[in-house]
Amino acid sequence: MAVQAEAGAISRRRTRASSAVRGYGRATPYLFLAPYLLLFLLFVVGPALFGLWMSLHDWDFQLPGKPFVGLQNYQDLFDPLSATAEPFWHGMRATGIFTVASVPFLVAVPLGLAVLLNRKFPGRTFFRAVYFAPFVLGVAVIGLMFRYILDTNFGILNAFLEVFGLPEIGWTNDQPWAWISLVLVTVWWTAGFNSIIYLAGLQDIPAEQYEAAALDGASRWQQFVHVTLPGLRPVTVFIVTITLLASANMLGQSMLITQGGPGDSTTTALMVITSTGFSQFRMGQAAAMSYLLAAALAIVSLIAFALMRERKS
Repeated sequence: MAVQAEAGAISRRRTRASSAVRGYGRATPYLFLAPYLLLFLLFVVGPALFGLWMSLHDWDFQLPGKPFVGLQNYQDLFDPLSATAEPFWHGMRATGIFTVASVPFLVAVPLGLAVLLNRKFPGRTFFRAVYFAPFVLGVAVIGLMFRYILDTNFGILNAFLEVFGLPEIGWTNDQPWAWISLVLVTVWWTAGFNSIIYLAGLQDIPAEQYEAAALDGASRWQQFVHVTLPGLRPVTVFIVTITLLASANMLGQSMLITQGGPGDSTTTALMVITSTGFSQFRMGQAAAMSYLLAAALAIVSLIAFALMRERKS
């Protein structure tokens, strides 16, 4: 009887130990996620909720009180007579122009580069690094560098055109050259990042699919259309989405290269929001603008995702 009792006690201790181990095992993923979740709550969710709270108040840094105004800041953005509506929607229009003009190039050019860099040739690694290198530069470096390159009076580019007897171009002072300049600079700066993502996607496409297509008599173009593009669909959806968001949040290039000009034609929504909040100290109205911009970007991203997702037969 004593032996049986001792065996039962040992069995119960083993059961409790096994349960404790399983409990720790279930908690392990949450323990690994805890640092990220803490930072996410502290630096993303917290500021987002605080910004939403600010958008419901007349939040002026110069005033001691912050009266609650409800949705008035949002309503003012749709009131043509308010002081905030016209600048904001003008900025949204400029943001839309830049997004529509830049996104096709930021998707197509990196795809072409990735296809070329995916082939085997001497120095392939070097050229991959060269095309990616501009992306590591900060927007301040890019902006100031191209501000001098594109300057109408003493810019290097106009000096180069003058050598060949070509007329000067107002790269930052005239339209549509200001938009063309911003798009070209952005493509040169960020195309390498999308190319690297495309390269990773290309390397996941099985070589057997290209071999089978070649045996069926498919040309290189037909292989690209019927093998490469379908294989890159998930990557393309990701690239289109992040590129839409990045282009719609363009700030530094316009602020440093064209300074919002000529006139205010390249003054984007983020420039209007920044000016309203940090120059005019009207953070409540700036917060309302930012949330309206975020809502517009969310809708556009969902539409793009829905249009590009793979259809199931």
